[in-house]
Amino acid sequence: MAEVGAEPSAPSFDYMLYEGDPEHLRTVVATPNQPNPRIDSSLLKLKHRIGHGPFGDVWLATHHQSSHDYDEYHEVAVKMLHPIKEEDMPKFVAKFEEFFLKLRKLQRVCWLHGISVVSGKVSPQICIVMKFYEGSVGDRMAKLKGGKLPLPDVLRYGVGLAQGINEVHSLNILALNIKPTNLLLDEHDQVVLGDFGIPFFLLGVQLPDPDMSLRLGSPNYMAPEQWDPEVRGPISVETDSWGFGCCILEMLTGVQPWFGKSVGEIYNSVVLKQEKPQLPNGLPPVVENVLSGCFEYDLRNRPLIADISHAFESSRDTVFNDGEWIGLGSRISPDRTLVNGCSTWFVAKDHLQVGDTVRSRKTPNNCKTMAVSEGTIVGLEKDTDRDGFVLVRVQGIHNPLRVNITTLERVTYGLAAGNWVHLLDEPGNRNHSFIGILHSIDRDGNVSAGFIGRAMLWKGHCSQLQMAEPFSVGQFVKLKGNVFSPRFPWLHKRDGIWAAGKITQILLNGCLIVQFPGKFVFKGESGSFLADPAEVERVSFDTCATLVDKYQHVEDHHWAVRPLAIAFGVFTALKFGFVVGHGVGARLKKGHTSKTRGGSGNQDGEKNSGGKKWLPSPVANMLSRDGTAPPVVAR
Repeated sequence: MAEVGAEPSAPSFDYMLYEGDPEHLRTVVATPNQPNPRIDSSLLKLKHRIGHGPFGDVWLATHHQSSHDYDEYHEVAVKMLHPIKEEDMPKFVAKFEEFFLKLRKLQRVCWLHGISVVSGKVSPQICIVMKFYEGSVGDRMAKLKGGKLPLPDVLRYGVGLAQGINEVHSLNILALNIKPTNLLLDEHDQVVLGDFGIPFFLLGVQLPDPDMSLRLGSPNYMAPEQWDPEVRGPISVETDSWGFGCCILEMLTGVQPWFGKSVGEIYNSVVLKQEKPQLPNGLPPVVENVLSGCFEYDLRNRPLIADISHAFESSRDTVFNDGEWIGLGSRISPDRTLVNGCSTWFVAKDHLQVGDTVRSRKTPNNCKTMAVSEGTIVGLEKDTDRDGFVLVRVQGIHNPLRVNITTLERVTYGLAAGNWVHLLDEPGNRNHSFIGILHSIDRDGNVSAGFIGRAMLWKGHCSQLQMAEPFSVGQFVKLKGNVFSPRFPWLHKRDGIWAAGKITQILLNGCLIVQFPGKFVFKGESGSFLADPAEVERVSFDTCATLVDKYQHVEDHHWAVRPLAIAFGVFTALKFGFVVGHGVGARLKKGHTSKTRGGSGNQDGEKNSGGKKWLPSPVANMLSRDGTAPPVVAR
């Protein structure tokens, strides 16, 4: 067995020891007998493989334990991870040991025996030793006709799954690999999470397969931001909401989401086309609503696991009668999406309080005057409306305004969720961008924000940030003049300068998706490029200094501008040439006519004399448009 890191020392504690007279006590320092997460690989005997996943194989094994008083063994499940670089092993093992005792206290997560490192064919492999469970939700589905579970069982398993994910989140761990085969069943038919967040523990560890290092889960159950979190991220607790929805969907239908599609096709559907799995009909409204919310492309619009748990718990007693669902759950069905693009789940993540500074929530590309530019909440109205109202004191207005909370956002230290921010003190770090998007700010000034190059949310204090000029969909941008090697590939124009492109989408970490209307895209080519907001500048007709720059900006608006300009130039040149040629011809003809009228009865052969006698007869006839042939003189 390979040694990985030094074994941590157990903390000591004090206790009082009686010694004869109760009035005289002495303090003794002792060390508790804490379980050691390390397991000697020689004590593990692998029997046969019982499962396979993207991160490793699961084996049935026996764990032998011996001492002076007893010799016993019991069956365990061993998850043998795919080989990783030996220099990365201490990082993984240290993170596991940090959470080992905390994970053992969770009720809905598989019981952990410890971790071991065994010698592999190429390099040592990490083995995670867990309690062996007889079956999983996936196993039960495989035994049923059609592979789908009854709705009451789906709701019951859904509640247990939500509880397990919530427990993992309480330790600041993300599950990231939620699927029916990872939902183990204990002796009471209760769901236990079989994967406590192994993809989370592998963050920052280089995997042998480059394609696998871009993924943090099983492809059929992965959220859009999970495919490449440093570029399309960050991943967050709402990432597990997507996995939850996929898992429940498979329980209801018996079919994997995106079944039959390759990994590349799933990526194209989920990440690029932003498609959503289709939900079955006939679900309780609250369950249908919350599952639909799980598949929002923008993770901020997805429900939290606590919201999902409440929805499933409230629907367990619903009854289908006379074509509709009757029960507690049927009365809870809020609209998910508002006119400003924010779902009720997004709004509910920040509970407004009396004393909060608020302003009207901006809609995308909104230039209208806000109803509340800035105000202070002086009162809350509860149980008056599904969404709720607050009273806002606005300077210059005598009476407080009654405003729906869904139209307001909290402003703390001048910042609000969704603002563009500039990270101070790290502008020279090329590993991540220093311009991103603020995700949250609490009343103490603690913030979380997304930046390109960071797989998870950056957390810090608002004093480390300052407001940045925002980007918006529809703006034209180009690389700054001092950028010579951009983070992402960028299009060049014919003369070697950087082209200007149009922003078509903004990701949660500020990453810009840019298309180049001025470039003709052939079938099969990708018309989208990525851009770091710290490397680009805005371009408009007004910012173009010269007439040439203005014309080039017009060219950037559509690939057909340049061909049309060329065609128009050719047409103009032809038209000008025709007009000039017609004018010259008319003048020559006019001169020829006047000379003819001024002659004294000359014969046809004499018309070529005078002013045109120096020209050959055929040429003179062509210029004067005279169709008669010159006479032939007999000699």
